[in-house]
Parts: sequence; C-alpha cells; structure tokens
Amino acid sequence: MNLFRTKSVEQSMADADEPGRKLKRSLSTWDLMIMGVAVAVGAGIFSVGAKAAANFAGPAVTISFAIAAVTCALAIMCYAEFATAIPVAGSAYVFTYATMGEVLAWIIGWNLILELFTAGAVIAKYWGIYLSKVFALMGLDVPPSISLGGIDLYWGAFLIVAVFTVLLVLGTKLSARVGNVFTLIKIAVVLFVIVVGFTYVKFENYSPFVPASQPTGGTGTTDVLKQSFFGFLTGAAPAQYGTLGIFAGAALVFFAFIGFDVVATSAEEVKNPQKTLPRGIFGGLAIVTVLYILVSLALTGMVPYSKLAEAESPTLTTAFEAVGNNDAAKVIAFGSLVGLTTVIMVLLMGLSRVVLAMSRDGLLPRSLSKTSTIRATPARLQIICGAAVALVAGLTKVDLLEEMINIGTLSAFVMVSLGILVLRRKRPDLKPSFRVPFGKVVPVVSAVLCLYLMTNLAVETWIFFALWLVVGIIIYFSYGRRHSRLNEKFAEARASVSGPAAAGTGEPGTDEPSNVASEKVSRP
Repeated sequence: MNLFRTKSVEQSMADADEPGRKLKRSLSTWDLMIMGVAVAVGAGIFSVGAKAAANFAGPAVTISFAIAAVTCALAIMCYAEFATAIPVAGSAYVFTYATMGEVLAWIIGWNLILELFTAGAVIAKYWGIYLSKVFALMGLDVPPSISLGGIDLYWGAFLIVAVFTVLLVLGTKLSARVGNVFTLIKIAVVLFVIVVGFTYVKFENYSPFVPASQPTGGTGTTDVLKQSFFGFLTGAAPAQYGTLGIFAGAALVFFAFIGFDVVATSAEEVKNPQKTLPRGIFGGLAIVTVLYILVSLALTGMVPYSKLAEAESPTLTTAFEAVGNNDAAKVIAFGSLVGLTTVIMVLLMGLSRVVLAMSRDGLLPRSLSKTSTIRATPARLQIICGAAVALVAGLTKVDLLEEMINIGTLSAFVMVSLGILVLRRKRPDLKPSFRVPFGKVVPVVSAVLCLYLMTNLAVETWIFFALWLVVGIIIYFSYGRRHSRLNEKFAEARASVSGPAAAGTGEPGTDEPSNVASEKVSRP
C-alpha cells in the first residue's frame, strides 16, 4: 500500500510555489524571535510553573524548567536544520514526509493538529476567565460565562479568537506587528514580577530544594490515571515530589516551550529563511529560558511550595497574594491577560499552516489549501480553524485535556530528531545553512529525552492520545491515502512502467509499485 512512500524535497518546494496556494514571505528575524517569545511567555510562565512547583517539584521546579529548556533546545536544533533545508509551511509534518514516509507524516501532522488546536482552545478559554478577573479587579462583576439553554458559553473565548482570526486573514505581517506590541508589554510585566518578587525572597523557602517523595494518599482508579505513565509502567505507587517529581514537573512545564515548533511552521513566510529561521528560533528560546528560570526562583523563594499546594489552581498571583501584595497581583492579572493574547494568535496561525500543508498534499481536502489572491493568506482555512477553536473553547471543558498539548508536541519532536539522521543519509547533497553539531549524538539524545518526558505525562493523557491516534488512522485509511497527490503520482508511475495490463509492479495480480516507479516519485 506504499505507506512509507516519501515526498522529495524538491517537490515540497515546488508545491509551496503553486499558484493560488502560495504564502507571502514577509517575516524577519525580529518577527520570529518575538513570535517565539509571544507564544511561550503566556500560560507557561503565569500559571503552569506555579502548578509544577506546588504539585510535582517544589523549589526544584527551576531544574524542571532547565530540563525542559535543554530538551527543547536539542529538538529545535533539529528543527532548524530541517527548516533551512526545506523552508516550507508544515513543520514536522513536511520534514517527516520527506524522510520517513506518508503514514508517519500523517500521524505527526495529526498530532500537530492535536497540539495546536487543543492549545488554542485551552488558552482561549483561560483568556476569557482572566478577562473576568481583570474586570473584578476594576470593581466590575462580569462573569466569564453565560448560560444558554443549560450550556455554559465562555464568551471571552469567542471574542479573542474572532479578533485574531480577522487579523490573520488580513495578513501575517499585520498580525506580527500587533503581536509585537502585546509581547513587549508582557515582557515588561514579567520583568516586574522578577524584580518585585525577589524583594520578598526568603532563602529558607528553598529548603528542602528537592522535597522528599511522598504518596498521593490513595490507590484508587483516579490516582492511577493521574500517575505518570513511567511510574505506572515501573509499578511505583502514585506519589509526588522527589526526583521523579522533577521530571514530572519538566513534562508539565514543557508546555511553556511549545512556541518554538510553531515558529517553524512559518518557514514559508520568512525572508531569507536559511539565516532568519535559526537566529529567530534560538534568540527567542534563550530569552524565554532566562525569564522562566528567574520567575521560578522568585516564585518558590517568596512562599513555601506547600503554601502554593494549598491553592486549588496556584498561579503567580497566588504567591503575591500570600505575601500581601495585592497591587502586584493586579499587575500580574493584567499581564496574564496580555500574555495569553499573543499565544492565541500564534497558535491559530500555526494550526492553519499545518492543515494547509496537509491539504496541499491531498491528505485533507485540497480546497482547504487555497490562499487569497490579494493578501496571500489562507483566508478560508483560517476562518474554519478559528470557528472550530472558538466553538470548542467556548462550549466544552477543553481544559481537562491540557496535557494533550505536551504529548502532541513531544511526539513531533521525537520524529524530527530521528528524521534528521534519515535526511542526512538519504540526501547528503543538501547543504542546510544550519547543521546540528556533534553528528548523530544530539538528534539521538533529543529523541530519548523527548520520549522520556512523554512517559512522565499522566496515564489518562496516554489513553486520550491513543484514542486520538486511532481516529487519525481511520481518517487516513478512509480518505487521506486514496486522495494523496503522491498516490496519484505512484499510479502514473505504475502505468508508465507496467502498462495498462498490470496493476502493480509490472507483475500481474500485485498491488505494489515497482522500485523504478517508487524512484520516480520519491527521488528528484
């Protein structure tokens, strides 16, 4: 069935220039750096770090951030090599298609949709909730949701998704400019948190830096489902803190670094991608890592981690309220709202670009890949993606699937890391402007670290992930495989090699194309 047929680099580049489906190159190094910071400095820094400190790692959440940052950096090196070799929209999906074959590319594309769609919906819902908190600080009682026929409608999610969907339809550069303004504001808020937070630091709060492992207090089904998959596989009793808690915390705060694979999806809209992409991605990652570590040190130094654990949903605001600084809490609430705003914008753009790449290849309906003749943006697709995200964010309890974002990202990171080794072997003639150092070591270490972090996600996350993959496989075999443009090329190649009498390899009664036919469509 040719499940592992590959699409050549040259064909990917040619498809990116197809009239009516082409994107405009308008983004600079600065735009990419800000885009990475925009999507990373959001929910990760304002809430996820506090949650990881409270429930998993204690003060050692700083190490959790460092582990997540190193893992991300290694994977992003692989992304940068791929993106400078194949600078087109689609990110890990396109890279996997060029190296490991169609079925694996579909799975990665499907997982990227999971990551970006779920993240967009979750954060849009949080944005609406934070908006109500800001109104409350101003003395206004504006509930985050309204009841319609017994269904809670989170109106804020509809509002923010609609605004950025319109901006993205109008143009990527315009959206980037708006995002730049919001990003600079939230960086200022984060610096405020760091400076003010360190004035409350008490060094005794850092002790014990790595809290001793302790059982969660139950052995029921709920505890097992919330337990890390690694702990479940090794037969360990449900527990928190300790060394495993640091890695569980790293798996959770990895959410804070998802922005950098999203940046790679914009490769087709970047000026001079061979130089711009590596600089933009690594510059943004460096800024974000420093900010995260400083914030986590301030957070856990201000109040004991046990105090954070007492809160139902601990955030940075929890820490400032605990030390009696309500004015700072108001600033953080505003910063959280601004921070989440730009995250939504970048995620909506990334989602549409992945679907665009998959629909160009026929794995999803080709009509989705049409771009505007005036603005060179996928207007129709962007509106569809925005409507879907708004509906799920506004009408469902999508926040229950928070960890699905991480598992989708990490699975893509694994494939990209291993894909670099395949690309180098298959296409030694390619000379990307950025090359991952230390030969095979970095890609292998990156893949192993990503896999390990995946095993530190909860058992229930793996169950949902398995169900998502089953749905994806069904869609691929019922639609994608038959409508694939590569499948059409294989059929043409079979016909030219075998003639009308044969259906497969030139041998009557077979369904596989010949090696000659395969070479014609998978090699330049």
